[in-house]
Amino acid sequence: MADYTNGSGGNDPNGKQDGQGYWNNGPQPYGGSGNSGQNPYGGSGNSGQNPYGGSGNNGRNPFGGSGNNNKNPFGGNPFHSNKGRKGSGPFRFGSGKGGPTDLGGGLKKYGRYVILTIAIIFLFTTVSGGFYNVSEQENAVVTMFGKVIQTNTAGLYFKIPYIQQVHLVDMTTHGIGIGYVVDGDGQNWTVEDEGVMITSDFNFVDIDFYLEYKVSDPVQYLYNSRQPEVILKNTALACIRSTVSDYPVDDVITTGKSQIQQDVREKLVQELEEQKIGIQLVNIQIQDAEPPTQEIVQAFKSVETAKQGKETALNNANKYKNEQIPAAEAEADKIVQAAEAAKQTRIAEAEGQVERFNQMFEQYQQYPLITKQRLYYEAIEEALPGTKVIITDGTTQEVLPVESFTGASSGTSAAPAAQTPVTDGQAE
Repeated sequence: MADYTNGSGGNDPNGKQDGQGYWNNGPQPYGGSGNSGQNPYGGSGNSGQNPYGGSGNNGRNPFGGSGNNNKNPFGGNPFHSNKGRKGSGPFRFGSGKGGPTDLGGGLKKYGRYVILTIAIIFLFTTVSGGFYNVSEQENAVVTMFGKVIQTNTAGLYFKIPYIQQVHLVDMTTHGIGIGYVVDGDGQNWTVEDEGVMITSDFNFVDIDFYLEYKVSDPVQYLYNSRQPEVILKNTALACIRSTVSDYPVDDVITTGKSQIQQDVREKLVQELEEQKIGIQLVNIQIQDAEPPTQEIVQAFKSVETAKQGKETALNNANKYKNEQIPAAEAEADKIVQAAEAAKQTRIAEAEGQVERFNQMFEQYQQYPLITKQRLYYEAIEEALPGTKVIITDGTTQEVLPVESFTGASSGTSAAPAAQTPVTDGQAE
């Protein structure tokens, strides 16, 4: 056993070191002396030889490196003792003058490069993340700590990095189908849960709508609801069902589509204003309306064909009516105008005769005999236009024709057979 008092006094067959760090004086199995501080592997504290021929201070290590020169197996000494000079490895601990070990200069040098690189990346990310661009089809909602501070339209803007957040909202018009969906190949597929509805006469109808909408208020769109498009579709379905239930199936499929569209639009606009989800209705129209089964479809097509034939006949009748009525009205107006003209003519003639009679009556009052004879002669002339009138007093031997007094030729002699003697103003 070894004597551990002051590191002397006993031989340690194994060459163990005592608590003070000194080796005993006993012979070591590897040839190192105890007093000289030889370790179990032959390296003395001062000059002992190690099993590979290297001394504790001046000897070389098993790979050819000496203790004081601090050469590592690869030609460099990553670590050196307190008495040795500074190491030449990439990690150098100690000052080489006996001072405590610390972070080497190489690590400090590389650390500066790393810190500088991180700072540059952080600065670039901060500056580039502070600017944002808003297109013409978008609006930007800027928030800070969860509170909306402003809303921006198209343009380039700056925000405080890592504090302010920007949410872009598409402001263009979008469309969704109600009662059908469109797959990737452009084919329409019916959604029976949405399209099949009941009418006022308790018939089923499959009706499809196409709804167009756009965002009117980006703040309400982002924060008043989690899924505004879903709310829009459900609200539109409710308005459509309540409207379709007020019309019979014939009107829904044929003539009542425009009125149904108008009613649905009015209800949906009112509902969206009350819900305040930031969405505005652009348009909604019926794409198709038909019965849910093929047999009923064929029956309704036949009814529709008959109605179209009825409309065609009515249109033709109205066309004939519109052509004939103006012609009849024109003919009636022509007859009325002719009658009016004849009326005015007769009235004018009657008024003329009245005026003539009044004038003749005035002459009769002044000269009754002459006027009476004149009227008699004119009456005879009108009644017998081809008869020669001879005026005589009954005692006249010579008969004179009337033509000589009326401007006829004086050389014409009256024939006895064509003469009508007049005596004292009376025809014989």
